[in-house]
Amino acid sequence: MYLFTSEVVSPGHPDKCADIIADTIVDTVLMRDKDARIASEVFIAGKNIVIGGEIKSSVEFSHKDYENMVKTALKHIGYNGNPNFTKEQCLHPDDIEVHVFLNEQSSDISQGVDQSDGEIGAGDQGIMFGFASNETKNYMPAAITYARVLCDKVYKFAKKNPDMFGVDIKTQVTLDYGDKDGFESCEPKSIHTIVVSVPSVESMSIEKVREVVGELIDNAGLPKHLYNKEKTIIYINPTGRYVNHSSLHDSGLTGRKLIVDSFGGYSPIGGGAQSSKDYTKVDRSGLYAARWIAKNIVASGLAKKCIVQLSYAIGVAKPTSVSVDTMGTHVKGVDDDKLSNFVTENFALTPKWITNKFGLDSPSKDTFLYAKVAAKGQVGDPSYPWEALDSVELFKKLL
Repeated sequence: MYLFTSEVVSPGHPDKCADIIADTIVDTVLMRDKDARIASEVFIAGKNIVIGGEIKSSVEFSHKDYENMVKTALKHIGYNGNPNFTKEQCLHPDDIEVHVFLNEQSSDISQGVDQSDGEIGAGDQGIMFGFASNETKNYMPAAITYARVLCDKVYKFAKKNPDMFGVDIKTQVTLDYGDKDGFESCEPKSIHTIVVSVPSVESMSIEKVREVVGELIDNAGLPKHLYNKEKTIIYINPTGRYVNHSSLHDSGLTGRKLIVDSFGGYSPIGGGAQSSKDYTKVDRSGLYAARWIAKNIVASGLAKKCIVQLSYAIGVAKPTSVSVDTMGTHVKGVDDDKLSNFVTENFALTPKWITNKFGLDSPSKDTFLYAKVAAKGQVGDPSYPWEALDSVELFKKLL
């Protein structure tokens, strides 16, 4: 055996709640002022929601505005006063207290970001990694893909059946690649282990919880050649009781689920979070660009998997480095040096270029909302603009 595991958390997990609230603020501000600069971190402890950081905008928002954003986000997640859980077992939105501690962006930073020629300098220094693999149809690694499939299935069921389940859910999938060569070649052999933890109402027996969730797993659409109910090890609420949940029992913080948000541990990750930040912050825009490049390289058939690293200096538009690593899976004649140079020559990769390419300054219900991205994961959903396979033919010219 050669085993590899990825985990996923639902929108109802306290850390994800913090991300979604932070990105609800980003959406709300940018939809009223697309030139705003935002880095509004969120910390959730018990019934207290703390918003801190910086916002520079031509539009002013009151404390009541932020409170409404928080409550709207929580209700959409599923914390909508479910009477099947007591106020001691689960967060209720009418109990929360919102604390706002926001400043404006430092003028020392803004003078480098908003440049006189219209270019946008990077909002900070840092490194970002994008990854793609041919293990799944959307070029995401397999373990996190199937963990997301399970999490989505259980979460949607929980929202429709609040008399049974709460929305603070975790899933985990372990794949068996057979041996290290199977892992390196992106060829999983089977789903070895599944873990699902979902809060249930107190009156529900653990036997009933496991029966219902077991049926959800069976009907989640996992690949039949990988999932064998008789052979896969399955843990459902392994402690035997999971009733108390939400931030009342586990605090939440923006940016604490970076591996869940990205590639499930198959790839390095950058040093910064995406949620809470506007498009000038390259922790966000750089990840999207790097993922887009990696995905188009793999989709073009140039490699089985690919890591793209970008780096930036604060106030400087062009990346300080671009590198492509296909982890030894590239086709003959198109090595990593050639790919790295090709990317550098063909894509500007400045914050402004990335923003215009993916419409990052214009979140909307018709395109994408950052809050929904925070809920579903920063990469991997084919509806995101940075998931488009629109440069495959360009990369194929290297063949």
